[in-house]
Amino acid sequence: MVLFLPAAASGASSEKILDNPWDHSPITVYIDDKNTPSHYSPTYYEQIEKALKYWGEGGNGNLEYSPVFEIVDSKDADIRIRWVENLESVEGAPSGVAGYARPSVSGNHFVGVDIVLEVGNYQGRGWMQYGDATMLTIAKHELGHALGLGHSNDRGDIMYPEYELRDNVNPILLSKYGTLLRVAGFVALAIILFLGVSWQYSRKKRKKLEDKYFK
Repeated sequence: MVLFLPAAASGASSEKILDNPWDHSPITVYIDDKNTPSHYSPTYYEQIEKALKYWGEGGNGNLEYSPVFEIVDSKDADIRIRWVENLESVEGAPSGVAGYARPSVSGNHFVGVDIVLEVGNYQGRGWMQYGDATMLTIAKHELGHALGLGHSNDRGDIMYPEYELRDNVNPILLSKYGTLLRVAGFVALAIILFLGVSWQYSRKKRKKLEDKYFK
């Protein structure tokens, strides 16, 4: 499945929307982990923190400034982030859209950006929840728009407008059954090791018999 990650509301497709969109520092960020959809995973909050750290440490290298973020518990923050169950069904977004950043602009600066991320999308007839790796990628991309970047033509750039799902492990199932899955993994590894040792033992035993009777 390929997710199409839209540019900011302006629809800009160039490398930069604004060179330096914020006229102050730090940039305050509100992460709404209270009004969340039913399939929201608490681990998504951590992905936002990782995405903020990514851009704070330079991101994809295309920013001309070093953003400093401050997470605050206020809806009056510069960047406001929230989740919905699915953008298609909740907000009528085009098929495949995983998130968007909608800036409010005054002059040459942003005065606020609303970022909306979905927790899953449809794959065929079924609905699939995003894993943490996917959520992190979407968050990085939309925060890039909130920092003034448009889309990139480089497939290796986080601002490339398409993302193909890989290793999309459901975080809620992982939290519920993670211990069981780890135990099952250890058991499987033990069986593999046992079979390997048994095979080596059988091979040595067979060689001894061959040496004894087939000289």
